[in-house]
Amino acid sequence: MGSDFDGFRRPGAFMAPRISSFADFLAGYAPDLLPGSMARRSPATGAEGAPWAPAGPSSVLADLPHATTIVAATFDGGVVMAGDRRSTAGNMIAKKDVEKVFRSDEFSAIAIAGTASVGLEFVRLFAVELEHYEKMEGRSLSLEGKANRLATMIRGNIAAAMQGLAVVPLFAGYDEDTGAGRIFSYDVAGGPYEEFRFHSIGSGSVFARGSLKKLYQDGMTAQQVTRVCVQALYDAADDDSATGGPDLTRQIFPIVAVLNGDGFNRLSDADAADVARSVVNERLQSPDGPKAPIE
Repeated sequence: MGSDFDGFRRPGAFMAPRISSFADFLAGYAPDLLPGSMARRSPATGAEGAPWAPAGPSSVLADLPHATTIVAATFDGGVVMAGDRRSTAGNMIAKKDVEKVFRSDEFSAIAIAGTASVGLEFVRLFAVELEHYEKMEGRSLSLEGKANRLATMIRGNIAAAMQGLAVVPLFAGYDEDTGAGRIFSYDVAGGPYEEFRFHSIGSGSVFARGSLKKLYQDGMTAQQVTRVCVQALYDAADDDSATGGPDLTRQIFPIVAVLNGDGFNRLSDADAADVARSVVNERLQSPDGPKAPIE
């Protein structure tokens, strides 16, 4: 008899000793629900097997919606993460108001670039993973432990990533042990790599990082870093067609989250709009943005 029968799930995971990882539990109970699992199944029978290559041209994968640019920067006692709102499918704008920055738990946030649908699955699963661990163990993971858990999940998606369904998240949070904000980036094989001061990912990351290099200074407040991040997203949108800038007509503005000792705090739509409008008004006078001070 196979591991599945008459449509029922395998019950073994429920009989196993306590499993602190929800992803590991799901792999034992319903592996088809894991992100990218369809890339490890036969398209004809749905049976588990080696990674398969999609038949025909890969334009289908290329035309799936992709999330684009994310930036993050630390300040004294925390970190700011911000993302633009555009997703693209090939050369088309798929959606103008996508959310790419999410709360993963009380003191951390995750943002996605890459294949949007798979990325959203990762976001949901990662949040449950952290909550499940806390319920099973009676304590939360350290920030570095959370980053390593996310790396394991990304590594499990490598078969799908090799076929074009890649997800490259950016993870950031407030470290309760050190009282500082920290940033972790990943490659498609998992990573993770700790980044210092600031970082960006996505199609406009080169332009955003160049902007951050010029505008970011140590000792900035959370409000100043928030403005720097929005400036960086504006610069990315200025040079990268896949990154969306502030849309004053439709009232669509970047998503900005601040993480510090008070936990995760997403800026309200009104506050994010105020920052974005001030940046746009400044660019009317100086299209290339503020100049970095030279000492």
